[in-house]
Amino acid sequence: MSSQTRLTKAYKEAKRVSFTKKDKFILFSDCHRGDSSFADDFANNRNIYFHALQHYYKEGFTYIELGDGDELWENLFFKDIFEANKNVYMLLQQFFNNNRLHMIYGNHDMVYRNQNVVKKTLSEYFDQRKGEKIPLFPNIKFHEGIVLKNTDNDNQELFLTHGHQADFMNYVGWKINRFLVRILWKPLQVWGIKDPTSPAKNYIELIKVERRIKKWIAENNNKITITGHTHRPRFPSPSENALHYFNDGSCVHPRSITGIEIENGAIALIKWFIDTKEDGTLQIKKEYLEGPANLEDYK
Repeated sequence: MSSQTRLTKAYKEAKRVSFTKKDKFILFSDCHRGDSSFADDFANNRNIYFHALQHYYKEGFTYIELGDGDELWENLFFKDIFEANKNVYMLLQQFFNNNRLHMIYGNHDMVYRNQNVVKKTLSEYFDQRKGEKIPLFPNIKFHEGIVLKNTDNDNQELFLTHGHQADFMNYVGWKINRFLVRILWKPLQVWGIKDPTSPAKNYIELIKVERRIKKWIAENNNKITITGHTHRPRFPSPSENALHYFNDGSCVHPRSITGIEIENGAIALIKWFIDTKEDGTLQIKKEYLEGPANLEDYK
């Protein structure tokens, strides 16, 4: 099965979600939530991510995670990730309980395509203080793709997926790469040796992945497509000559996280980061990297 066929399959089998200008979405991916060990890239940005997520919850946004939320290659047990990031999962639970949470799996949490694994892993957690199991995300489902249908704009479609469909070894050969990361690259990471299995750290592979995704977009009526996987933010111009390929970046950039907002019928690439006030105290700020641009201009 080619990368084009895999992307087409993800699109055809995607969950369909209708929305209007009144709806608000925040898209993050590649959080790689870990166990707070030396190899946990998410740990450095946990407070930024939590602050941003609190903001979006209070403002009525729906959260869509485009894969690689949990780092299940480097970590054998979800319970270790949960204990290290319990406040994050309790906040995600609030989104879930308000029907404002949609989850897509990526290559690092590929096991979530198996509903039995999802049920066993995420349905409940053990509360040590109460000494009993507490519901976490009962009956939650992970999808390979989600299609947002803009009912205010002639059912314009936004195709959301992780993007590893365009990466053979991270889709078909993901178990091999998972083995290499667990056994070899995680111990070497402390020495600053980069993982060559990741397109985010392998520029040649990154370009190949983007080229394959763009080829699929070009062959599918320039459909608006939003992915993660490469960790490289992308935001095209709404001009007729541009391919409508978006990438929300990641939550493991040095000292910042990036994502994509959809609000009031417009789309924007945003960054949350730590900044210094004039008095020397630190604050977490948001800035627009690109946009907002009206979705109706992407034709």
